[in-house]
Amino acid sequence: MSVKKGLLGLNPPQREAAETISGPVLILAGAGTGKTRTVTTRIAGMLYSDIPGSQILAVTFTNKAAAEMRDRVASMVDQKMAEDVTICTFHSLCVRILRTCIERLGYKKNFTIYTASDQQGLLRKIIVRKVSKDEKLEPKVASMAISSAKNRGERPEDLDDALIAEVYRTYQRELRQLNAVDFDDLLILAVQGLKENPDIKKQWQRRFRYFMVDEFQDTNHLQMSLLRLLVGPEKNVCVVGDDDQSIYGWRGADISNILDFERFFPGPKIVKLEENYRSTNRILRLANGLIRHNRGRREKTLWSGRGEGELTRLIAMPDAETEADFVINDIVEEHRLQNRSYDDIAILFRMNTQSRLFEEKLREHEIPYKVIGGQSFYERREVKDVLAYLNLLMNNDDDVSLLRIITTPPRGIGENAIGMATQFSIDRQCSIFDALHDIEFLASLSMRAQNAISRFLEFLDRYTDSANTDSVNYAAMTEAMLEEIGYTDYVKRICKSPDEADMRRRNVHEFLEGMHQHVSNRKTGLRGFLDAVALMQDKEEKEDDKENGTGVSLITMHAAKGLEFPKCFIVGVEEGVLPHSRSVEEGSRDEERRLFYVGITRAMEKLTITWCHSRRRYGDLMPCMPSSFFKELDEDELEKTDYQTLADEPADEELAADYFARMKEMLSK
Repeated sequence: MSVKKGLLGLNPPQREAAETISGPVLILAGAGTGKTRTVTTRIAGMLYSDIPGSQILAVTFTNKAAAEMRDRVASMVDQKMAEDVTICTFHSLCVRILRTCIERLGYKKNFTIYTASDQQGLLRKIIVRKVSKDEKLEPKVASMAISSAKNRGERPEDLDDALIAEVYRTYQRELRQLNAVDFDDLLILAVQGLKENPDIKKQWQRRFRYFMVDEFQDTNHLQMSLLRLLVGPEKNVCVVGDDDQSIYGWRGADISNILDFERFFPGPKIVKLEENYRSTNRILRLANGLIRHNRGRREKTLWSGRGEGELTRLIAMPDAETEADFVINDIVEEHRLQNRSYDDIAILFRMNTQSRLFEEKLREHEIPYKVIGGQSFYERREVKDVLAYLNLLMNNDDDVSLLRIITTPPRGIGENAIGMATQFSIDRQCSIFDALHDIEFLASLSMRAQNAISRFLEFLDRYTDSANTDSVNYAAMTEAMLEEIGYTDYVKRICKSPDEADMRRRNVHEFLEGMHQHVSNRKTGLRGFLDAVALMQDKEEKEDDKENGTGVSLITMHAAKGLEFPKCFIVGVEEGVLPHSRSVEEGSRDEERRLFYVGITRAMEKLTITWCHSRRRYGDLMPCMPSSFFKELDEDELEKTDYQTLADEPADEELAADYFARMKEMLSK
């Protein structure tokens, strides 16, 4: 599609947004209003206006969004022009900045990026040393607390919790010793590097003159600081977002970035995208009526050219079992009588724990389904093993990777020797790799342990040299390394079945194939590949489960953002669940309302909302109250009823007989 055709296909506000290039621009893009199309047409138009692609930077939150934006731009302009534009995530941008200046911040240039699991591995080691048996601290809890503190700009000494503060302090010290950074550090250090080095800041400001930020409502304080440092005096910055869909405050997102945009970049052009291409008008009026109750929002009213559509059903259920039975039966009927694909249906809920009953019922009736948000490919055990080997070859100071692979597979170095090496590294404030080379340390071990360590270090030295050679085939090198250590045989030994072993073997092969393709296509070398993999595991990333599975989607409202389904159920909408009980204490009721709004606007054609009069908790049947948000829904857009009324009312005889026969059969099981 050409740029001209792209512009002609835009509605007037979209076109205004796409053609406004100079100065600050705020595009308020409501749910389903064609934001991506507008943004990509804007970039393509800039390229055809003789703005060099090398001067354009577009920042997204996920690799998937960046790839989609890149592909769409490439479909509208010459391939070479598209390749000149930098489209990447915030964290990827920070890596690029830090590769140019991190040595000025006291790190080595070959730093390692720690993923969430690497982070927790290091924290687990610290907690064992620092936390007494009387105290309990899970690595995941510590990780979240440290990340929150970093996003708030707090140092260990700023925290009230003495235990978290001590773990945080030790964690940062050991990260530095390991020449490693976590995802929060990428932002913190990039901002620090630009602030403390005016020459680096000017270098990046000269490189990029036009900035675009997608999903701006999800940016945090650090990301806004980074943007303000990068944008030059011309202030050619365009941000795209929707304050009504800001649902990640608990993760550090700062809604004031979009609400107070004029304070950061005075005199912006503000364009509202309000024509929705997803939902019917009845669904949109329901959503509009709800979100108007939020304070301080930027006014928007969504509308659609897709017709009025059906009323939203709001159904009271006696209990959770009946709720699940009703929803599954409704899905079965729509599939059978209207030939509705299971892929077109989603069940949305506030909390993951709400999915259990629906999963059981779907399995019971042999209905295909997928829980969106599964385990990442790069989080699988065998893939993490190979990654640990490669990270260690690129950074010998990476203790977390070394501790993972030193006994994977076993090589004659026992837990006692590893424990002594770890303690020696702590006492001497050096890496475990350096400890294994230390003559004094080695003298404290048996000759057998010394020989095993010697063989291990010789092996590492050999492959470290290969890994740091530009001309090497890294996939072939890795395959040879795994063959040498007998990794395939090791996997066979630890797997419960031949099928599991074969699956893990195929995953390793897939990893090697992906590495070869990445390095060959992007000419990045092994370090660049490892950076890309680490960035893929960013906590903001989610796999495209819609393409990786078939069937009914079970999904939390947080994970549903950006998705759409012809038929949606929002289940378990009770007070204390939505809004969540803690929102009263935390003052986040507005965010809970935005979350409900996001849920409603996922529906394209049909929407059903359910709640239960009672639920079982700890074996007892406990009463529930309907969500207080129901009072804010426009009654003209609702069909309110309860399960008993539905069961009693007359309907098409053949359909009703079949429908309730199925329901009775379900309830009698």
